[in-house]
This record gives sequence, structure tokens and C-alpha cells, in this order.
Amino acid sequence: MSPDAVQPPPTLANQYDTDRVLRSALHRLLPEDVHAAIEPGLRAMGERAGGDLYALQQEDVRAEPTLTRWGPWGDRVDRIEVTRVWQRAETVAAQDGVVATAYEQTHGRHSRVHQMALAYLFIPSTDMYGCPLAMTDGAARTLLDKGQDPLVETAVPHLTTRDPDAFWTSGQWMTEVSGGSDVSNTRTTARRTDDGTWRLYGRKWFTSAVTANMALALARPEGNPDGSEGLALFYVPVRENDTLVEGLRVHRLKDKLGTRKLPTAELQLDGVEASPVTGELRHGTRHIAPMLTVTRLWNAVTAAAYLRRGLALARDYGRKRTAFGKRLLDHPLHQETLADLQARLEGMVHLSFRVAALLGRRETDQADSKDRASLRLLTPIAKLTTAKQAVAGTSEVIEAFGGAGYVEDTGLPPLHRDAQVLPIWEGTTNVLALDLLRRVEAVEGLAPLSTEFEQCRTSVRDARLQRAAQTAQEAFQHAAEWFRDARSKGPDALQAGARRFALTLGRALELAYTAQHAQWSLHAEEDGRSAAAAERLAAQPVDLIREHNATGTPELARAEDRSSLFERYTSSSPEATEQT
Repeated sequence: MSPDAVQPPPTLANQYDTDRVLRSALHRLLPEDVHAAIEPGLRAMGERAGGDLYALQQEDVRAEPTLTRWGPWGDRVDRIEVTRVWQRAETVAAQDGVVATAYEQTHGRHSRVHQMALAYLFIPSTDMYGCPLAMTDGAARTLLDKGQDPLVETAVPHLTTRDPDAFWTSGQWMTEVSGGSDVSNTRTTARRTDDGTWRLYGRKWFTSAVTANMALALARPEGNPDGSEGLALFYVPVRENDTLVEGLRVHRLKDKLGTRKLPTAELQLDGVEASPVTGELRHGTRHIAPMLTVTRLWNAVTAAAYLRRGLALARDYGRKRTAFGKRLLDHPLHQETLADLQARLEGMVHLSFRVAALLGRRETDQADSKDRASLRLLTPIAKLTTAKQAVAGTSEVIEAFGGAGYVEDTGLPPLHRDAQVLPIWEGTTNVLALDLLRRVEAVEGLAPLSTEFEQCRTSVRDARLQRAAQTAQEAFQHAAEWFRDARSKGPDALQAGARRFALTLGRALELAYTAQHAQWSLHAEEDGRSAAAAERLAAQPVDLIREHNATGTPELARAEDRSSLFERYTSSSPEATEQT
């Protein structure tokens, strides 16, 4: 390369045509007629994702939303202007049915898989516009499952339309200063006026996509008891004629590590009008369950999509960048690094789309009791596992570009910064690990997951894949043994190991599903690349229960032991340091 040469930037081709994993997964999951019917639309979305949407994203890389609180004559306007990417993304999302596809159900139970494939292609090129779409999807599902008829008739047609002029997005107003993940501490109050109208008063600390047309919010009707039992779920109109409704004020937009294109606001609710979603003015957290199932699926698919985008850029860059006399992609160590990430991506895709397939069955009343139980367990597992993997994976991707990956105007740093929100949104890793423990109790054990593993194991015939499936099965068995043992020791022991338990199940499921898919691909596609991915996944850390036990680290079941250990490690006294 001459001294004045310019490094060619990485570019993208059609993101559907170049994604072997997605195309192969859809071939296996969908009947031939369904696959043939939806592929042109997926190909068109892939072309946008690698073409005009990506180009606009790169041109708009420095843009962020802005808040104007006051008008020129002293009036309070609280006007938020979003970026060009977001403006374009809203139109494309509506026209291409990124939400609507799941509700039109043109292809019945397969419509969820179709929708998630669209989302997977769409999200990485639209600066996290998947966030308002996830909440919109979740709101539509919640209103259909729980809502009273007037609200369903008012909102759902807008939430699920393909007409950009009629399309609404929805917000999700749960988080408060006092609560965070513990929504039982919600202090927003609902008061009923003399004319029967409900009005909300309080402060919502994080409200993503505040440009939405409506929101679902938790509030405590006056007189209700403390705790989650006393909460109710409310529908809140947010905008009329593109203006905030009376009773809402935007204190500020949050200055965040990532998702900087997403207008996350701190809101004051000062008598904003609202309507109860259900006739029951209690158990609001129970009524948001349909929303969380949907948004956690979106989170998992987004995690896979972000790692896939990083890998697509890293591969193209590896073909163009010369180092130490040859292309980056020709260096064995660089090949190994990308191959490990590719194997991880394959597991993430198969786990996420398994959840999508189960949700599609449930929404069309084709899920049996085993399917429903599996969905309850797999949803938190998929979300927490893929989210952590997206953070680690995008960090590796940034490193694959060297210094260029650390420079803002390349557009690469947001890949990693945005991925960092995924373990936080819709429940942190620890919150979801504890949720999984409760769900295991609710479905009376791990039998649904045992069936998942057994189905994968028995479908595998290739000797290499049998070894991979066996690795997954053994990890599951160790997790099940740990659960039984910890349960006998009490809730503290269960909680202390909940993260290892959940992540072991997640990684083992990814390996099992990848081995199952690889066997199908060997036969149906005569392609051994998924088999190679399964072998590589089996060689990566899967069984965190076994690893933890092998270190001899004691299980700190007693609260006083944990507290004592924490104090010794954090104390500044020499005596404590010596004892440690």
C-alpha cells in the first residue's frame, strides 16, 4: 500500500442473501409454500438493510434527537425531533409490516417467525428503531389478550397497520426512581375524578421512545395496597396532532452510553388522562406479561442481529485490510476469532427463532401444554443468554477493526454501545435469572426443557453432532442436579447460583438447537458449515455449573457469609486485606 493510500471502508451487500444462517434456519422452520411466499419480501428488506438504510445511517452517524421545551413566545411545547434515520425507519417499518406481519397472520403460526426475520434484518440499519417497534408489538399483544373492547378498537388497528400515515407506536412506562426493576415500588398514583375519568400523577424515570402515540403505564389507584398487587395497568394517550397531550411534561432526554438515537425521556405525569386496560384495577404486573414475552423475544432477536451486523462488516473489512503482508482474513488467528463468533451467532439465531416459533403456536391456539411451558421457560433464557453474548461478541468485533473500531465516524462504536443495553432492557440478567427460577416452579420443574434436549439429541445421527448434542445434554443434567440440590438448601442458595444456572441452560440449548439444525442441513442442504459451528460451540464454555464446581469455590448459601466476604473485599483496612 502506497503512503498516500486510503483504506477502503467495509461495505454491506444484501443482508438476506448473504446471511446463510438466517436463510438456512427459515428453510427448516417454514413449509416450502410459506418460505416461497415470504422470501421476496425478506430479500427486499435485506437489500434496504445493506443499501439505502445503511447508507443513510452512515450519513447520519452524528445526529441525535433534540428536545425543545419552550416555544418562541413562552409557551411550553416539549417538542422532540428525531433523526433522519428514525423518520425513514418509521415509514419502512409500517409499509413492510415489521409489526403488522404478526397480526395479519397470513401464514398462521409461521407469521411470528416471518415477522422476526424482518425485524432481524431491519433493526441493525435503523439505530435501534426496533425499540419502539418491540413496545408497539407488545402493546398490541397485551391489548388483544387483556384489554377492554373500546381500547382494542381504538388502538390496535393503528398499532398493526401498514399505512404510515395511520401507524402508531407505543411506549412502556414502568421505571421510576424508587423502583427500577422492582416495579412493586411504583409511586405513580391514579386518581378517579368526579366524572369517572382516571388521571395519573407521578414521575417516570426512563420512558423509551417518548415520541410514541400512546403508552401502557403502571400506576397505583388511590386506596390500593402497597406492592405489586396494588398496581393497575393503564392506557395513556401521548400525542394528539403530533403534540403532547395535556398533563405530560418532558424534564429531559437521558444522556446515555448507547442507544443515543433513541429519545429516552424523564417524564412528569401531572394529571394526564388514562384508561384502565382491564376491568381489574390490581395485579398490573401480571397484566403486562404478554408484553414482556413479546419484548424479550425482540431483545433476543436484536442481540443476534447486532452480532450478525458486526460480523458482516468485519468479514468485508478483513478482505480489504492488509496487515503483515496479507489480508486480515488470511491470517489463521483472525479466522479463528471470526469463526468462534460465527458459531456463537448460529446458536443465538436458533435459540431466538425457537422462541418465535413457540410464540406463533401459542398465538394461533396451536400450542399444547408442553409448548406453553417451554415458551415460559425459554423466553427469559433466550433473552438473558443472547444479550450477554451480544455484548461480548460486539466487543470482539470492534477489536477486529483495530483502532478504526474505536473511532466514532466509522459508525462502528455504536454496535457495541447499543448492544450494552440489551442485558438491561426488559429485565437485567439477574432479574431474569430469578424470574426463571419462579417459572420453573410454576411449570412444576424442568421437564419441558428435558423434552427439548431429548428431541434435539434423538434427531442427530452424525457422530460429530452426537458428541455436541451429548455435551449439551450433560450440561442440562448438571443444571438440573444443581437446581434440585440448591432447592433443598433454601432460597438463598438458589438465588446465589441462579445466573450460572440460567446461562448454562441457555448455552446448552443453543448447542442442542445448532446440532439439530446442522443434522438437517447436512441432509437437506448438503452443507457442513452448521455442523462445524456446532463442533466449535461444543468446544466453548457451555457448562458453567461444572466449571464452578471444578474450581472448588464454596457455595455461599448463608447471607452472613456473603456479607462478610463482600465487606472483606471492599474494606480499606489493612487487617481486612490481610485476612482476605
